[in-house]
Amino acid sequence: MPSPRYTREIPQRYRLEAAKCKKCGKIFFPPRLVCSNCKSREFEKITLSEEGKIVTYTTIRVAPEQFSTQVPYNIAIIELNDGVRLMAQVVDCKPEDMAIGKPVRMVFRKIQEEGAAGIICYGYKAVLA
Repeated sequence: MPSPRYTREIPQRYRLEAAKCKKCGKIFFPPRLVCSNCKSREFEKITLSEEGKIVTYTTIRVAPEQFSTQVPYNIAIIELNDGVRLMAQVVDCKPEDMAIGKPVRMVFRKIQEEGAAGIICYGYKAVLA
């Protein structure tokens, strides 16, 4: 992921920050400028729950070059306790440990290294609870 995009997304990646519409209460992650539900432009910043459950998942066995040393690894759609769904890598478990409905907890981890300088990008991943 290019450095400028990563830098723009730091509040979401580091603190799981989302936007909650002040008019209808819908939560957006990542934050939006206009509510798709009521068209309001007024939002409050909230921090998402760190706990949730696996909605669906897959195991990656043939990965892009920058993640080839991690195979096999698990990717899941996770529904957090506040209803927001996001995609994250589920770490510290084997593919056979994964199951739909299993509880998870969001954690802060290294995502990847970028470029020849080795810029380290951090963000959220999930672990089985």
